[in-house]
This record gives sequence, C-alpha cells and structure tokens, in this order.
Amino acid sequence: MNTPIIVITGAECSGKTTLATQLSERWGRPLVPEIARTYLEKAPNYHRDDLLIIAKLQHEKEREILNQSLNKIICDTDLLVIMIWSEFKYGTCDPWIYNTFEKTLKRDKLDRHYLLCDYKIPWEHDGLRENPNNRGELFNRYTEKLQHYGLAHSLVTGEKKERLEKILLF
Repeated sequence: MNTPIIVITGAECSGKTTLATQLSERWGRPLVPEIARTYLEKAPNYHRDDLLIIAKLQHEKEREILNQSLNKIICDTDLLVIMIWSEFKYGTCDPWIYNTFEKTLKRDKLDRHYLLCDYKIPWEHDGLRENPNNRGELFNRYTEKLQHYGLAHSLVTGEKKERLEKILLF
C-alpha cells in the first residue's frame, strides 16, 4: 500500500494494535502508538476532559513521527477514534477534537487511508477495555464517519493472521 499515512481504526478490541504493529514491522514504517493506553494505565478513572488531553497528545505524537519519517507512517488510532468514543460515552466531543481532525484532513486527506477493523473477533479483557457489548454499534459509527468525511478506507475482516495477509494483497 503506497499511501503515506495508514490509520488503523475501529471499535475496542477489534485488533487495531496487533494489525498496526504487524504492518509497521512488515513495511518498515514508524508506528504512532495509541497514546490512550499509556495515559489510562496511569489514570484509569478518566473523565471527558481527559479525552481532550489524550487527543492532543495523540495528535502531537502523530505530527512528530510524521515529520521525522519522510511522511510514511502507520497510526494505531487517530483523532477519529477519540471523537467517536467521546460521542458514544459522553454524548458530545470537545470542539478542539473536531476542529483539529478537520484541519488535519484538509492538510493530508489524500495521503491517508483508513483500515477499519471488523469487530467480529473474540473480546479480550485487559483491564482498560470497557465496552464488550456495543462493538457492532460502534463499528457502524466508524463506517458512518468514514463515509461522512469521504475518507479512503478498506474493511479488514477475518482472524488476526488473515487480516495481515489480506492487506498485503491490497
């Protein structure tokens, strides 16, 4: 896949981190990690305001790695994930997240391709994940947002090993 910025997206426990790590290793591209995981390990009882902090850290890390890597990166999430989760959990999202996401798209929309991970894999509890029952609803929200923003995307289905093999055929 020649698109400079590959963003792995989808509901909780849909294999995003596994796939992002596999692609980063396979293609030799820098990986932008999911900042929320590190943040929530230190502050597991988060609130709506924490999502704005996480979003700013995620965006900053993405821009930092993008600027250092000849513009070819793999993102294990981006502001879209934080936007959808905020809307789902709190019914609203901080305007900074919307505005920054839209500014980012204006700058590099044509350079982004989203890989939407299907949620139909087994749920794995890890202490940070909190919503095993609404993955289908969240998946639908991802699909709607990707279409709403006109974002290039591909659906990734199957078990973890199959997913990598399918993507390598794109």
